[in-house]
Amino acid sequence: MTFDFLIETYATEREKVLSVWSQFCDEDLAWRPPDPQRRGRSVLEQFVHQCVSEDLWFKNMLGIDLALAPLPANETRLEFLRVYADRSEKRLQRLREQPEAWWTGETNFFEVQRSRAWVMVRRMTHTSHHRGQLSAYLRVLSRDVWSTYGPTSDTGGLMINKAPVVYPYNSAEGLLRGEESGGAKRPLPGIPKDKNYTERP
Repeated sequence: MTFDFLIETYATEREKVLSVWSQFCDEDLAWRPPDPQRRGRSVLEQFVHQCVSEDLWFKNMLGIDLALAPLPANETRLEFLRVYADRSEKRLQRLREQPEAWWTGETNFFEVQRSRAWVMVRRMTHTSHHRGQLSAYLRVLSRDVWSTYGPTSDTGGLMINKAPVVYPYNSAEGLLRGEESGGAKRPLPGIPKDKNYTERP
């Protein structure tokens, strides 16, 4: 089908969200970027935003209403992982059920009309924007950073250094099992001492 690539992309994007969330510690949840006006979301508020925002987009713009609470009753890191994994998997299944004509049909996107395929692309870029913010939070908090789209300094340098891609887990299911048992992420090769973190020659 023409739009299978969007379904496949959403499948990997949900795993990337869970992967980044798993790299935080429970004590990180209250942390927010330092600002006297407290304009930046805390880690916990970023989790809340992802869950609520995605629920509303799917419900109001794509017509996919799970009729389930988007947030966990107990707002811990592990419970957010469980709830987002469950809700996003259910959305993925609903997307797989849609005929091709559904994707090209128009829907409301705030004050304008757009195709559902267009809305889905925007949903995933919205998600990656907030996931990028959380990845920056990890660096500020001096946490290790596994791969999201490619190598990181913790996986051995940059792509120009031929550093490997190292995901913390193979799948969302493996991630949940690992985090429920206290953490079982893949080991990181560590920071190479002789590499500069720049693509410049």
